[in-house]
Amino acid sequence: MNPTAKNQRDDDGAQDFALMKRIACGDESAFRALLERHQDSVVGTVAKMLGNPSDAEDIAQQVFLRVWQHAKSYRPDAKFTTYLFTITRNLVFNETRRRSRKKEIPLDTGDSSGNHEPGDDPHRQPDASLLEAELRIAVDQAITSLPETQRLAVILRRYENLSYEEIAVVLDLSVSAVKSQLFRARSSLREALAGYLND
Repeated sequence: MNPTAKNQRDDDGAQDFALMKRIACGDESAFRALLERHQDSVVGTVAKMLGNPSDAEDIAQQVFLRVWQHAKSYRPDAKFTTYLFTITRNLVFNETRRRSRKKEIPLDTGDSSGNHEPGDDPHRQPDASLLEAELRIAVDQAITSLPETQRLAVILRRYENLSYEEIAVVLDLSVSAVKSQLFRARSSLREALAGYLND
């Protein structure tokens, strides 16, 4: 990590800690500020984990409710974002287990049957923006199909830029186990996206 990025993260961590101290005293404006700083990351992570953006805001609300409830017991042993994503992990894993017990089938976000809309010419070359959108959907579906620990490791590394050490804290694993999870996930993703990568 370059020194500028490290200084920015240190500044962010100091701001988060200062906000948490105020939240521990019941400061609602500090809570709103913390929410604004991190809500998008939490909602995005939950949406990618569950493959269902409509549920993401409900789970994110539960995450921040726990931050508010436990502010007095918060200790900055790790970065605040690590603490935040650990809460997120617990709630998301609980939700995925609840869904698996109910055997819910996620809604398909695209037509994988290869059928074309009426009037579509299958031989017409799609433009770059369509290909990019199709690839984005394929990547999201491939990530959603990963086992939950691999999925969260990929999301935290790729989208949230967490270090291996931070991911290890969130997932309660060793750094080498995190690297192993990411290696397996990347292998699965390469296989799932082989058709796009070969093109």
